[in-house]
Amino acid sequence: MLTQTEPEHRDLWEQHFPSFAEAQDPAVNDFMHSAKLINVSDRQMVFSVGDPCENYLLLLEGQIRVQLIAETGREVMLYTVSSGDSCVLTTSCLMEHKPYPAEAFTDADIRAFLISEADFNKALEKSDFFRKYVFSNISNRLSSVIHRMEDVVLNPIEARLAKYLLSIDEPVIKKTHQELASEMGTAREVISRHLRQLKISGWVQLSRGKITLIDRSALEKLIISE
Repeated sequence: MLTQTEPEHRDLWEQHFPSFAEAQDPAVNDFMHSAKLINVSDRQMVFSVGDPCENYLLLLEGQIRVQLIAETGREVMLYTVSSGDSCVLTTSCLMEHKPYPAEAFTDADIRAFLISEADFNKALEKSDFFRKYVFSNISNRLSSVIHRMEDVVLNPIEARLAKYLLSIDEPVIKKTHQELASEMGTAREVISRHLRQLKISGWVQLSRGKITLIDRSALEKLIISE
């Protein structure tokens, strides 16, 4: 017999993870019923290096940034977790019973479901639907990380920076040079140097924590020329 998810939570499952709500799978329905709903404000740590992994995370709203910190202190973003997604590093740590090898921060206020390790393992063992979901998510994330690494290795920083700035689709980008460097997998000094060149060219304006796009067509040509 299927257990029923609390009505207010059922609405959230149907809105953000409709395939779970429609699965009619006993093991999945069990963790939908027992899932813990959490809210975390912007720029808060979700987990750090060495933390034990005790819950499976499904993100309802907001964004989480997962990154590595080198011994030199340099930050390199691995990927982001968006609404309707799960954290594959959490999945890996749960499956291998290992602590986190990286850290994660909220990039906005988030709302998420936490599934206990016991419920995660039970669903992974008993539910074909959930196994397919988990491994499909791992496969998709691996592909995106490989694509990101190819971009870092093969494409010049000027084109990557221009492409990144245009991808945000906002005239004023509220990010620090360090945040840009982390997300693009390079050093802050490199980002600062190339942003200054864009400023000298008259294509952007720089102010504290903000980058204003002045000439989008010039940035687009920079991408094409590379």
